[in-house]
Amino acid sequence: MVEQLKFRDPELARRVIEQIHSIAPKKDVVKICHVCGTHEWTITHYGVRNLLPSTVEVIAGPGCPVCVTPAAEVDEAIKLAEKGIVVTCFGDVIRVPGSEKSLLDARANGADIRVVYSLADAVKMALKNQSRNFVFFAIGFETTAPSTAIEVLRKPPNNLSFLVSHRLIPPAMELLVGLGDLQIDGFIAPGHVSTIIGLKPYEIFPKAYRMPTVIAGFEPLDVLFAIYMILRQIKAGKACLENEYVRAVTPEGNVKAQELMHKVFNIVDGEWRGLGRLPSSTLRLKEEYSRYDAREKHGVKFTYGRDLPPGCQCHLVMIGKIKPTECPLFMKACTPQKPVGACMVSVEGTCRIWAKVNAALQ
Repeated sequence: MVEQLKFRDPELARRVIEQIHSIAPKKDVVKICHVCGTHEWTITHYGVRNLLPSTVEVIAGPGCPVCVTPAAEVDEAIKLAEKGIVVTCFGDVIRVPGSEKSLLDARANGADIRVVYSLADAVKMALKNQSRNFVFFAIGFETTAPSTAIEVLRKPPNNLSFLVSHRLIPPAMELLVGLGDLQIDGFIAPGHVSTIIGLKPYEIFPKAYRMPTVIAGFEPLDVLFAIYMILRQIKAGKACLENEYVRAVTPEGNVKAQELMHKVFNIVDGEWRGLGRLPSSTLRLKEEYSRYDAREKHGVKFTYGRDLPPGCQCHLVMIGKIKPTECPLFMKACTPQKPVGACMVSVEGTCRIWAKVNAALQ
């Protein structure tokens, strides 16, 4: 608790903000992109954007794992449930829209879909009822992939398989750099992911793209320090990789977790909701673990889904092209109670975060 309060020290924050204002450009706008739902919550909840000079903008990238899960993979989970298989998933996932409906809608129609708090819960359910087939819908970035890998290596019960929907953050960052009509002048890299993968996967951004990149923690001062560090690089005319989150992220990352992922998964091209197909951006079970692959085991694989309902602009929100308030559906047809787009579903979704904070201020 003392450590947490230290990173919310008002006086220290004031001093960092003064430094940000002192080195920020006077005319040209600098756009700094983060790729983490928790960063967006901190930035919005603590009003960080209101503390910055008008020439410094912080935009949200595709850092919400639920938001980027394509409709086709939600459709696969629904199809499995409609075949009589018990589908287990985390709470956020159940409301994510598929092409026509969500898992919650399918459950309302009689499908057996259960929310779990951990993968271990799904394993326990399968062990208790071995007369039925169970599937765990495994979504998430590098932070959750190791937990899937370790359960696969533990040889789960034969009636449990995995609908793997894990994605990797650095390829999404490369997508953003490659968008010609999107200005990005620096990256705030996600702390959670970085505890797993370390620093090396981000080296490409300063080296190949001349993009200042700073790994940051999740307290208000972490974010402010990261913004200052990026502005300092820009002012000096250089680009390098820096680690603000030294209390949790090491240069090598979590080597054991990396080994687990490498042993269980292949890295393949994959679809991201609203963003298209990204090279080497998703994980799939290796051939030797195909007996745990729900797509192989139950013959369900969809190659196309409708990611964006009519009028939904989640894809533009997820790349920081527009703010949630610029989507015509925001807080009209699309609300936290009745979400239309995936960005309004998850607690890490940019639209959901903006909606909740705006509601609290009213």
